[in-house]
Amino acid sequence: MKETQKAGREGIAPSRYNELKQMLDGRRLEIEAEVQGRMRGVRADGAWGGKLTEVLDAVESSEADIQEEIEFALIQMKSETLSKINDALARLDHGDYGNCFECGEEIAEKRLRALPFAVRCKNCEEAKEVAERRERQLVARRGASSLFFDM
Repeated sequence: MKETQKAGREGIAPSRYNELKQMLDGRRLEIEAEVQGRMRGVRADGAWGGKLTEVLDAVESSEADIQEEIEFALIQMKSETLSKINDALARLDHGDYGNCFECGEEIAEKRLRALPFAVRCKNCEEAKEVAERRERQLVARRGASSLFFDM
């Protein structure tokens, strides 16, 4: 066993560590399989959803392009989620997983099951989102008011 794993596990009860590790590993394997399946599908279909031998009109071609872009966006989103889960596994091994970055309290297991890479508890995440929303509104107001000064 690696030294970092020993140090990380000291702060987490063994049963919680094992449960969280199983949850993260399961989610990682599920997403990896989905990404690989989608990538195989894209390769098998080729350009325009497998209609290489067909003549496509402008609408069909546009629809195929949009569908292909959506598929690639989904693959990218799943890959980003996979990266976040791998980061969560690393935090688990270092003993940093499952506790809120802001208040240090334990993140509810229900939240971790829904969002396994969560770094904040529900209350701290909501407070962060409210602060970000206020900041965006403030920036928007400043931008709108500066329009009048430019005249």
